Amino acid sequence: MSLNILTILQKLIDISLVWILIYYILKSLKNNIKMVLIFKGVIIILIIKILSDLIHLTTVGLLLEYLIMWGPLALIIIFQPEIRNILEHLGRKQILTKHRVLTMDEREKMIYEIMNAIDYLRKSRIGALIVIERDVSLNDYIVRSKGIYADISSELLVSLFFPRNPLHDGGVIIQGNRITSAGAVFPISLNAKINKRLGTRHRAALGISEESDAIAIVVSEETGKISIAIGGVLNHGLSIDDARIMLVEELKPKTEFLLDDEFEDEEEENKDGENNEDN
Repeated sequence: MSLNILTILQKLIDISLVWILIYYILKSLKNNIKMVLIFKGVIIILIIKILSDLIHLTTVGLLLEYLIMWGPLALIIIFQPEIRNILEHLGRKQILTKHRVLTMDEREKMIYEIMNAIDYLRKSRIGALIVIERDVSLNDYIVRSKGIYADISSELLVSLFFPRNPLHDGGVIIQGNRITSAGAVFPISLNAKINKRLGTRHRAALGISEESDAIAIVVSEETGKISIAIGGVLNHGLSIDDARIMLVEELKPKTEFLLDDEFEDEEEENKDGENNEDN
């Protein structure tokens, strides 16, 4: 009996690991045009191989067999940067050293101070890039920037991006409810779909959101428009209220999301019960 249970557990772990691998591959495919095109190419090659076997195209089948045999090695060489990014992403994942969860008051104060600063910056046409760390560590960028280690305040955030400040061209990194560093330099996104009119700050915000789960807030110094990059997606031209709502939703702890879902389910059940009683 114990052997059967052990076998079942091994199978479950095996299947779970495969699904996690597939999930990360699909997640990478979603935000990488090059990977999407090559993935389509692989599918086409497999279809041609099946057809060549069905209609006995010997030469084509032989060539495709060699292609399939050496294809994985070619893919590893082609996707070396993407594979490295995935491994770095896993390495920076904070499992045992996760930041403490902010209380509701701390979270509200943080959002209030950030949005006050954003409002001033957009009205004054001062460019800014604020990156909020979540589960994936940004220590690689923190060590290469200027340490601040101060409580969040709108006045400090504005002063860091003031044009005469030597740190204004870089990004500010926030960990928990503290400003950790300023003048941070982030990787530029190579996404071809991004609007050509958007500048370096927007590309850097998109780049760090592709490499981590951070929230990157951008204020354009040309237009004063607010943008937020999350998970490789740039939400451009947000109003101050839309940006605040998005920040509130994204900074909610996972437990609150679960409680909200349960509360919504209970409300739906109550409504259904009331409708049935009326009928």
